[in-house]
Amino acid sequence: MESGSSSSSSQRLTTPLFRSKKEAVFDSLRASIVNGMIRPGERLVIDELARTLGVSPIPVREALQHLQADGFVVIQPHVGATVTRIEPQLITEIFDLLESLELISGREACMRMSPEQFTYMESLLKQMDGLGSNLDAWSDANVLLHRFICECAGMPLVQSMLVKVLEHWRRLRALYMNDVFAHRVAGAQREHWAMFRAMKACDLARLEKIVHDHNRAARAAYTAHFKRALEQEGQTS
Repeated sequence: MESGSSSSSSQRLTTPLFRSKKEAVFDSLRASIVNGMIRPGERLVIDELARTLGVSPIPVREALQHLQADGFVVIQPHVGATVTRIEPQLITEIFDLLESLELISGREACMRMSPEQFTYMESLLKQMDGLGSNLDAWSDANVLLHRFICECAGMPLVQSMLVKVLEHWRRLRALYMNDVFAHRVAGAQREHWAMFRAMKACDLARLEKIVHDHNRAARAAYTAHFKRALEQEGQTS
């Protein structure tokens, strides 16, 4: 699909600060990829990135290997590193994973959450009610909500996996999905409130249905939109 020059990608990075060099380079590259500033298919040339970020090639190489493990970069012998291309089946993978991870954490959390934790979850949802016109802020709060549920469930591994999947979703949205995402927020927020009520009642059957319907409806809407976006992109290329 998309392609771009390696020099353009290196110019759209911020200088890493206050962390180990590997962590800072990784965070900088990941943020630029997730936000769509470095496009799918773009080459990531180690020496150029090192010069831009003011580090040696070693932390850049380590960061690229980490990004490959997380699915954001592909490293090929004699070719080097490129940003992973986005294919239609990625949407199915994202929402199937989200459904599974949200069910696992939600079931456990609703049996372990204290009244204070439910109060906090309710306050977070009320805050999200007022963020419908600020998509980035709502998206950040959505990540916080699901991370909180994982914390209440005592499932750090599920939380780590969920955050990685949501990062792939954020990249997809940044590149293709802002329009349909804006239309989905109100419905998604209603479904979050329904999840909250089911969790508070410890109604596992109801919770499972809500999470299932929530992710399947999103998957269908985003898949249809993405296919239209690819068709339009092919017509203009």
